[in-house]
Amino acid sequence: MLNWIFRVWRSPGVNWAFFLRYVVIVSCVFALLFLSQRFWYVTIWRVTANWGSTALRVAVRLVYIATLLAIILVTAEGFPMGRRQLFVRGTLLTSLAGLWFSSALFAYLAVKAVRGVERVWRWLHRVRRSHARAASGDRSLGPSVPYSSVEQLVDPSRRYFFRTASIAAGAAPFLGVMYGFAAERLNYQVRRVEIPLSNLPDSLDGMKIAQLSDIHLSGYMSRSQVRRAVDMTNDLGADLTVVTGDFITGPGDPLADCIDEIRRLEAPLGVWGCNGNHEIYARAEDAAQSLFSQGGMRLLRSENAQITFRGAPFNLIGVDYQRERTPGGRRLQMLAETGRLVRPDMPNILLSHNPNSFDRAAELGIELSLAGHTHGGQIQVEILDHRLSPARFITDYIAGTYRRPRFAAAQEDRTWQRFGKRVDLSLANLEPAHGHSILYVNRGLGTVGAPVRLGVPPEISLLVLRRA
Repeated sequence: MLNWIFRVWRSPGVNWAFFLRYVVIVSCVFALLFLSQRFWYVTIWRVTANWGSTALRVAVRLVYIATLLAIILVTAEGFPMGRRQLFVRGTLLTSLAGLWFSSALFAYLAVKAVRGVERVWRWLHRVRRSHARAASGDRSLGPSVPYSSVEQLVDPSRRYFFRTASIAAGAAPFLGVMYGFAAERLNYQVRRVEIPLSNLPDSLDGMKIAQLSDIHLSGYMSRSQVRRAVDMTNDLGADLTVVTGDFITGPGDPLADCIDEIRRLEAPLGVWGCNGNHEIYARAEDAAQSLFSQGGMRLLRSENAQITFRGAPFNLIGVDYQRERTPGGRRLQMLAETGRLVRPDMPNILLSHNPNSFDRAAELGIELSLAGHTHGGQIQVEILDHRLSPARFITDYIAGTYRRPRFAAAQEDRTWQRFGKRVDLSLANLEPAHGHSILYVNRGLGTVGAPVRLGVPPEISLLVLRRA
């Protein structure tokens, strides 16, 4: 991280506003991680301080410190530095690292939220009692009596209620993370979605596309789990199968094993793919292309292929991961070399791992874009009919189907429309003359960071093309 900051600092054409915003965000994340670990460190010290056995107290504290240091080392090794690893990925310790940091952070935030509510309640209660005493002219308590003593005498159950709420709030994330790790992470679901395309030939109506994405074969995703997903995909009987990037997570992961399982996919029109951002991190883009070719498949890298189904052709385009900015923060043109690959005389389907390329794809007139990258946020919470997802910080296109008017300019206003929910009225209110461009964002199979999914089970997509 420090090396990256130093390189950006010295590079020309740095977008300083973006750079400083990035540094602030990263600093806040690390600050939260530090505060959460400090909170649990102090909590364990306080709990064990009441134990009668000195030997047991010291042993528990030493075990906690040793485990925490090992977890920190494992987490530091998870960053793609290209170094030799001290710890073998996929062991209990590497899984524990992701589980501990995620659950400890959310538990810390939950406990602090409960304590914040308690402080607000105490303040409101104090103000209400003060106004009541002032209205009645009661001065019997006198100004020297501490308010906390009065409050405990008046409402002793309040302290126990908030203490119980704090314990429940602290325990819930740990229980949720364990459920997300042991159950929902492995609960593969097939999502069948009909995709209406306005200029689809009659012969292509009903064509089925199976999509896998974000496999992340690593310590958190075994080869047998990938095999199960491949078997489920083959059972769908799709005409075309695509894999939209992130086959592995880091440099030490077995790319060959992942693609060896992918080659078991079966489809009459073939198996096609594109690279994701983790292939860049692992420096495996060329290797992935070579292994695809050896397996009788094709990984498209700024390439296209004309495919015929029931006598009607369509144009399949694939690109490597589309960066939005340089390391210095300068904005890049997405799909810069893709315009030459678009065919105006037939439907175009784009494989692009990053869903944020959709605006530019619609501007180019591409009818259908297939993406992944977001994992649906991995953790999604629904509060008052609003779904909260971490993926919202990086994209408006989190999961599922979206549309934009074809040939609409890719502007910064993020004019887009989720099926069934209008978000921006500037273009979405009018039926465009050239129809809509459609985006489907697959929720992915694997995980990154914490091996947990909550509210976002892994997905195998079956997309059925329909003439709108």
